[in-house]
Amino acid sequence: MINARPAAVLFDMDGLLLDTERLIRDAMIAVMADFGFAMSRADYAELIGRPEPASRAIIQGRFGTELDYDVMRAEVRQRIRSEWGPIRPLKPGAADLLAQVNAAGIPAAVVTSSEQALARAHLGQVGLLDGFATIVGCDDVANGKPHPEPYRTAAARLGIAPGAALALEDSYNGIIAAHMAGVPVIMVPDLLPATPEITPRLLAVADDLHQVNRWLAATG
Repeated sequence: MINARPAAVLFDMDGLLLDTERLIRDAMIAVMADFGFAMSRADYAELIGRPEPASRAIIQGRFGTELDYDVMRAEVRQRIRSEWGPIRPLKPGAADLLAQVNAAGIPAAVVTSSEQALARAHLGQVGLLDGFATIVGCDDVANGKPHPEPYRTAAARLGIAPGAALALEDSYNGIIAAHMAGVPVIMVPDLLPATPEITPRLLAVADDLHQVNRWLAATG
């Protein structure tokens, strides 16, 4: 539940606005199998919400130097392109929620573990890019999620106190980043469930973005 109208809404992207985590997970597990490595969904879960350098370290630590990480990632991107082209599917309610935020005059930002250029490309392709006042990508900060720097950076760019904003996240790493930055955060679960360990950091858990939309509308 949202108790008061936020000064800004800070959106995660992958798994929150765009239904991309499943695409990346399934493609990566398939490519890893082609390369002779048995990657599980639990292995992938460790990567959710983390920037690329951290994901590289985790994968190389798990599977060793025999795996050529750069070749693997290139194959994952090619598999996704061949199946989906440039368009990434939107999560249900994403466009409606952003439209309501914009109509209410509430500044919106994206805080993502993807690179700035990639985020802009994907958001532009689904018609959401113009709805955001700023985008903070992993290459805009020295420390990516779960460090609080991305959320602090977004709040600073918008000229607001972190505690006056509202963050929307699907990943544990994103939730930790927002919480540590002092931003109230709602979890909208995607591949990861709300757990007893993560819920104390949350303002609420929403079933989907439609529910967030209703909560926001109720603040007037």
